[in-house]
Amino acid sequence: MIKRMFSFFLLAAALLGTTGPAWSGRAVSPGIIETLAGEDSDAKIEAINRLVRDMPDQALPVLTAMADDSLSIADGRLVIMDGDTATDAVSGETLDPAPDNPEAITVNNRVRSKIAECLSALNLFSKDRDARMTSAADLSENPAPESLSIIEKALSAEKDSEITVKLHVARNKILLAASDPTLRIKAARALADNPTPSTRQLLAGLLLKNGDDFMEPDPDVQAAAAESLRSIDRQLAVGDTLGQIFTGLSLGSLLLLTAMGLAITYGVMGVINMAHGEFLMIGAYAAFAVQSVFRSRFPEYQDAYLLAALPAGFLAAALTGMILERTVIRFLYGRPLETLLATWGLSLILIQAVRTLFGAQNVEVANPAWMSGGVAVLPNLILPWNRIVIIGFSIAVLAAMWAILNLTRLGLFVRAVTQNRAMSGCVGVLTGRVDTLAFGLGAGIAGIGGVALSQVSNVGPDMGQNYIIDSFMVVVLGGVGQLAGAVWAALGLGVVSKFLEGWAGAVIAKILVLVFVIVFIQKRPQGMFALKGRTVESGS
Repeated sequence: MIKRMFSFFLLAAALLGTTGPAWSGRAVSPGIIETLAGEDSDAKIEAINRLVRDMPDQALPVLTAMADDSLSIADGRLVIMDGDTATDAVSGETLDPAPDNPEAITVNNRVRSKIAECLSALNLFSKDRDARMTSAADLSENPAPESLSIIEKALSAEKDSEITVKLHVARNKILLAASDPTLRIKAARALADNPTPSTRQLLAGLLLKNGDDFMEPDPDVQAAAAESLRSIDRQLAVGDTLGQIFTGLSLGSLLLLTAMGLAITYGVMGVINMAHGEFLMIGAYAAFAVQSVFRSRFPEYQDAYLLAALPAGFLAAALTGMILERTVIRFLYGRPLETLLATWGLSLILIQAVRTLFGAQNVEVANPAWMSGGVAVLPNLILPWNRIVIIGFSIAVLAAMWAILNLTRLGLFVRAVTQNRAMSGCVGVLTGRVDTLAFGLGAGIAGIGGVALSQVSNVGPDMGQNYIIDSFMVVVLGGVGQLAGAVWAALGLGVVSKFLEGWAGAVIAKILVLVFVIVFIQKRPQGMFALKGRTVESGS
């Protein structure tokens, strides 16, 4: 015991007389050093609070070493042990030779939890921007009163505006519990500038009653909290609405990719293709196969697999579609019931084939690094990059489809056959070849739709079944063979579905959308955009 006390006094003298790059300002007091090395957990926690509050620069290396179980006392000084290497915790100087028999400072789970909490706050002074952001985000959600001085100091030095906002939130949350009502009023008003669910919950808690009394006793603070609460509710409502619109547009983009090809095949051949959803599934599994090849053969280019998966998904689905059209579907033209049953049977065959090749369980298709994360537009609205890319990709595919249908010879033939098949055949159009190419084009578009869908949904043998009915609703609602109608119908159904899901749930929303489509078709059988042509106009 006498030896231990003598070590403490030597250590204190060393700390009081030493300056170096590890510390700035005052040295750690002997009382704090002695307490940190003691056995009393309550006293240790209080010493940690004092160290963090009064000397944050000195606290960081000490607490980091304590968290790593590498802080020791040796030869009258505080040292950080890393294997056989010893570093002076005060000056940062490497000790050579290393001291013999250093006495480790023990840390129990309770103290370790406190150290972790304090280190999170102390990381506000890190040179790493991500470390500071993580620390500020943690404090903005769960601020500790003893961290106020650290937050104040960090605010005076922080230049990053995003981190500064989170630090202000943490500071105001702490001040909301201050004894001075003036500080509480300012904090309550300032929190209106950060409309998050956690901020709303905090302000709403002040207006709760405990018996006949409010949790916040001061009427002026209550009024400020109520005003901020109303402002936050308005801002959160805007974020929720924009989020639903964005999610609806994302869903509509996927429906558009699925229905775009169906609009072509249904318009050209009048085929109710119940296997169209399986072309979507083939495209998704093509993405999985390409991803697997890149992981095993080209791991350094793994994030580029999606660029190779797009043509692979298109070709796999297009070739499958043309084979099915040549071998089965073309013998059933003009027989809608038989075609429906045959394509439904083909869908079951394709599903079972995929189960045999890849297994019945879902497979994992990962987002590339450049599609991970999102864009924070509002505190409660983050737009994921994968969905932003899908919306942009849908626009690009739509533009490409418009160019094919309006600027190419194939597009001319497809439009001609869609409007008047008999007359097209009479003027030399090979309608059978157009059927095959159009069916392959429609299936290929569904294939690249499956590649896009693999980035936001599970990939499994049955995934196409979830989209086939919605795709037919898009085609019928927009107008058979009409690209513009498919666009408006897909985006409209996507947005309306998401708003209805938030109001009535997914099942009721689906029923309401189906009822609307049925009623609409009863009033306008040709859909939103009617086909033009002699066959259509004559009713033949």
